[in-house]
Amino acid sequence: MLKVGVFGVGHLGKFHLNNWKEIEGIKLVGFFDPNNESAKQVTEQYGLKRYMDEDKLMDACDIIDVVVPTDRHFEVCMAAVRKGKHVFVEKPLTHTIQEAKDLVNMVKEANVKMQVGHVERFNPAFLAVKDLNLNPMFIEVHRLAQFNPRGTEVSVILDLMIHDIDIILSLIKSDVKNIFASGVAVMTDTPDIANVRIEFNNGCVANLTSSRISMKKMRKMRLFQKDAYMGIDFLQKKTEIIKLKQPGDTNVFSFDLETPNGKKTIAVANPEISQVNAIRLELESFVNSINNNTPTVVSEIDGLLAMEVAHLILSKISNTNILV
Repeated sequence: MLKVGVFGVGHLGKFHLNNWKEIEGIKLVGFFDPNNESAKQVTEQYGLKRYMDEDKLMDACDIIDVVVPTDRHFEVCMAAVRKGKHVFVEKPLTHTIQEAKDLVNMVKEANVKMQVGHVERFNPAFLAVKDLNLNPMFIEVHRLAQFNPRGTEVSVILDLMIHDIDIILSLIKSDVKNIFASGVAVMTDTPDIANVRIEFNNGCVANLTSSRISMKKMRKMRLFQKDAYMGIDFLQKKTEIIKLKQPGDTNVFSFDLETPNGKKTIAVANPEISQVNAIRLELESFVNSINNNTPTVVSEIDGLLAMEVAHLILSKISNTNILV
């Protein structure tokens, strides 16, 4: 039985509590949160012990779940790792690149498991295609959200776009060659809307647009590769695959299309989407990594790589604004 302590029981922390309760082999020990209102609500609703001393909660647990504001990630993770605890931490990994690098080294030395909460890796719409032969050469992403003061301690790059950066880096096994970016701070002191072009050494190009000041929500990714197109709707949890039909293709709608290279048969498939809870799935995968001593799905190194690209984007936006 693995004992879990949750640091931060705000909006997202409560989702974690709900899911930890449903995972086999897990015992929720307690939580730490300096907000008396949130703490009172959790104590009454979950009957869970509130710890006033962070060290005592860590000492009582095997797993520390870090759902505090980003600027406290490093502090809490560092203390937990030094105590030899396994750590699940919400994205982004830390507030600064140096903190992330230090944490990666500490995790390696402590020989503990760490997973970063890039939950879109567990979105059923993405799971429907991730095991296919993916080799995209052009990627287009739109992640739009309505304004919410929660999470605005960081830019839209680290708040929203980093989800897509992480997924793209997991798909493209190539180094970044160039980044072009522009962004505008509208409601906060950091960029609230941004457009980014990432060029990779293998020739792949990714265009990303993220906004947290939109009138409607959108979370879509389109992957284009030789002979195939895939559309992933993370919000509606739908996936569409359009490709040249191959012998043995079943459960597809097909039609013929005249092209300059002759007639081609096009197959359209809508893979069955599993009705899974992405947060529960990522927490379960973390528990499985601990129990089976296997690598975590989204490691601290993955978290660092996504942060490095995100901060490169921020530096490009900063330089552009200076030039303007």
